Amino acid sequence: MSRWPRVALGEILQRSDEAALLDPDREYHELTIRIWGKGIVSRGKVKGSDVVTQRRFVRANQLVLSKIDARHGAIGLVPKELDGAIVSNDFPSFIVDENQVEPAFLGWLVRSGRFVELCKSSSEGTTNRVRIKEDRFLSQEIAFPIIFEQRTIVTRLDAVADKVRQVEAKLDEIEADAAALVISLHHKLADGHTVRLGDILELVEETEPVLPDIEYPQVGVRGFGGGLFAKPAIRGTDTTYRAFNRLYPDAIVLSQVKGWEGAVARCPEFLADFYVSPEYRTFHCIPNQASPAYLGELIKTPWFWSLLQNATHGVGARRERTRPEQFLTIELPMPLFQDQVKGIEVVDRLEKTKAKHTETRQALKALLPSMLEQIFRNHN
Repeated sequence: MSRWPRVALGEILQRSDEAALLDPDREYHELTIRIWGKGIVSRGKVKGSDVVTQRRFVRANQLVLSKIDARHGAIGLVPKELDGAIVSNDFPSFIVDENQVEPAFLGWLVRSGRFVELCKSSSEGTTNRVRIKEDRFLSQEIAFPIIFEQRTIVTRLDAVADKVRQVEAKLDEIEADAAALVISLHHKLADGHTVRLGDILELVEETEPVLPDIEYPQVGVRGFGGGLFAKPAIRGTDTTYRAFNRLYPDAIVLSQVKGWEGAVARCPEFLADFYVSPEYRTFHCIPNQASPAYLGELIKTPWFWSLLQNATHGVGARRERTRPEQFLTIELPMPLFQDQVKGIEVVDRLEKTKAKHTETRQALKALLPSMLEQIFRNHN
């Protein structure tokens, strides 16, 4: 495989310092950059009169990076819809020489692991103060093909990305239908029987005092039905909490802070004996009243999250914590225990299909990074 000629980034990128002279009465998008190549997005609009520190304008197809997180893949091209957005000095922006580089090609290139390594090697500093050094970054050399070949590669990668989006959209559609089926089945099995959560759940917490020299493996709860996930252990000396709640099999775990957005899940056996902060409350299914397997599937649905939202006061980030007393007073249709057990048979079949979808999504997620690495490795 032929090697592409190498070019210093400073030969294709020119620093942009377009000062933002803001109209006090206008609103402007402020940019942020997601790490690991997930792109540039708006963090929201801000009124010109509310901006008190220096800002710069950025333009479509400029390359923008985060001084702090470029080494974590926080770098990308400004999309057309965010032309004229503003950034702080922590986000240097660069004009791309389009005579040498197709911007879309550069947009793909900066998402590659090879480019992230380049950003790491251009960064220096002590813990929590590591910054990318622009001069070092611009002096780095990287291989570029001729414009025609760049455009050919972009066409190929764009086509694959579009196909990935189509497949993921189809999976989303199937899973939305499955969730609707679960709720339809749930209401049919309930047949008008209504309970408070406090009739089928009770607050049961295994509280353990935090000791200085002990390590506590941690668990977090993803929002929107994403379930529990393991986090690194922390030592007792590294937390201000005086106690943790220890998880147990089939516990229903509720995030008081994010419960309203679906941060509630059933604890699987492999995460039992892990720890959560006191902001995560644990509930036990009352025997012969609630099946942990059935309730564990029900709480994954948007329908259940809507009940949580209604039980929590406030809007968005200003919502109050979802307290156990609020949680347990939620009223909802609920089948009798024997009917919950019957319903689990149907839900299990749907879960097996969803598990296959998860495998497909993981394969799709790995496809483009794998292609990027292959393309750029073969020509360097």
